[in-house]
Amino acid sequence: MATVTLLYFASLRDAAGVGEERVDAGDGDLRALYVEARARHGFVLPPERLRVAVDGDFALWGDAPRDGSEVAFIPPVSGG
Repeated sequence: MATVTLLYFASLRDAAGVGEERVDAGDGDLRALYVEARARHGFVLPPERLRVAVDGDFALWGDAPRDGSEVAFIPPVSGG
């Protein structure tokens, strides 16, 4: 089982009330990791509206989390 640090930005950070947290990733992929975080924090955005990155590089939702990695969930942003 991998332990990862989840990083939240913008609306996800607001909803979670924290910018990061360490979690056990289980045996699933990055999509499953987001679905669990979404249920825990009440995120309204589906995975299809986000980008995901692992250790600073964009990743695919079907990738498996790696122990010790930082996983960032990046929502769309708007400029003003």
